[in-house]
Amino acid sequence: MRASLASSIAVTCATVLALPVSLAAPAAAAVPSALGLPPAASAQPPAPEVPGATQSLPLEPWGDSDRALGGGTDDTGAQGLTRRDVRPFSLVGVVWDDPTAALHGVVQVRTRATGGDAWSDWQDVETHNEEHGADPDTAEGAGRALKGSTAPLWVGDSDGVEIRVRGEEPLPTGLRLELVDPGEPPAEATETEATTETAATTTTTTTTTAMTATMTATRTATASLALTGLGAAEAAVSGVNAQLAPYGAAWIPALSKEATELTLPYLPRSQEAKAPAEPQAPAEAQAPAAAAKPYIGPRPKIITRKGWGADERIREKGFVYTKTIKAAFVHHSATGNNYTCGQAPSVLRSIYRYHVQSSGWRDFGYNFAVDKCGNIYEGRAGGVAKPVLGAHTLGFNTNSMGIAVLGTFTKSAPPAAVVTAVARLTAWKLGLHGVNPKGAAYLVSGGGNLYKKGSTVKFNAIAGHRDGFATECPGARLYGKLGTARTSSAKYQGRS
Repeated sequence: MRASLASSIAVTCATVLALPVSLAAPAAAAVPSALGLPPAASAQPPAPEVPGATQSLPLEPWGDSDRALGGGTDDTGAQGLTRRDVRPFSLVGVVWDDPTAALHGVVQVRTRATGGDAWSDWQDVETHNEEHGADPDTAEGAGRALKGSTAPLWVGDSDGVEIRVRGEEPLPTGLRLELVDPGEPPAEATETEATTETAATTTTTTTTTAMTATMTATRTATASLALTGLGAAEAAVSGVNAQLAPYGAAWIPALSKEATELTLPYLPRSQEAKAPAEPQAPAEAQAPAAAAKPYIGPRPKIITRKGWGADERIREKGFVYTKTIKAAFVHHSATGNNYTCGQAPSVLRSIYRYHVQSSGWRDFGYNFAVDKCGNIYEGRAGGVAKPVLGAHTLGFNTNSMGIAVLGTFTKSAPPAAVVTAVARLTAWKLGLHGVNPKGAAYLVSGGGNLYKKGSTVKFNAIAGHRDGFATECPGARLYGKLGTARTSSAKYQGRS
């Protein structure tokens, strides 16, 4: 039965991909009735309201000698804000005018939980400076809206704040405190995972049954059903996803290794308009011809942008792609570990707003995120199966992907679920591009503080941010687990 169904899917996928979009979209209209679902409205429903806001407060000279920053240094030129009441927020960060200027110094904040009187201890905000962001020669990297920025810090629901900033050298101009309220997610994004998974499983079962029962139906309707079974990412190529949106769950389901491999020939091959030529590895490092068997790990479950409540109105429209994916850079978000996994969508919405509205990026910087419970989230928009150009590893965003683990892992060890999630995600995504997770990748530097622009650099296929830029990211404790992730990822691909 499995072989028969797989064969049918392959045939019908080929059929739908041969259709022009104008024909494929009407074909999707047959899907709801075939699945026994109610007909969708002819017009797309309005975008749900996603509350959320950012307060931007200019810093002032820190002139109160009773509040000296300490450390035995001269606090002349320090800036900050004394305790004050503000509208509710959950994440803080500091930005400044010149994105090329570095903030070398100490940034500390303390906050008051909403509705309470007690203030937190002082917390350090990581001044990661230029190490994250788009490559300089890209449209995003040269954007006029770009700001210099610290890492964001998750502090939870708060309505009071105090901040102090001391520089080891003159501070950048235009320092502002950003207080981000993530807002509440749309109602459909707050379903419990159990409810969502049950509904999705029911839909998948119904879809499979419908596919088997309708093999003698029209080619277009059958093709649409096949794509429904393959998941939202693949369906998008024929415009079917838009038609299925009113019925879809807010996550992309996991697929078995066999089903994942089956989709490979039908994935779109998107490229950036002027993608640079791929760097070639030295002759002695050239890998032998790939084996006939595709080494692709099973596709893990991925919570979509809709699932974590991304407001699609605030990012730039359209998508930008790179040529391929040769390496995965692992990061930590440096937002702290004081969140529950149930709060992870709020953390993501906060980082998203901070990246776009405070830092001036076109979208969320990372391609994927992983919370400390091992849940995987879609990051930058453009399709989880596509080579979306991110803004995660300055100088090496081209032909790579970025995975941010939510948290700070300089001194705290990442949970085992995090390492497993990174391994499963890379086994699938690197596998789509024929990459061995235990192998090497050669990338051309777009410019940074470790490698000059234009130089070809050898990386592990699963690398840490610090491998491409002088930074502590992804934290020593997470970095130390990347060897385990490489070994596990290769095993998930079916390699020995």
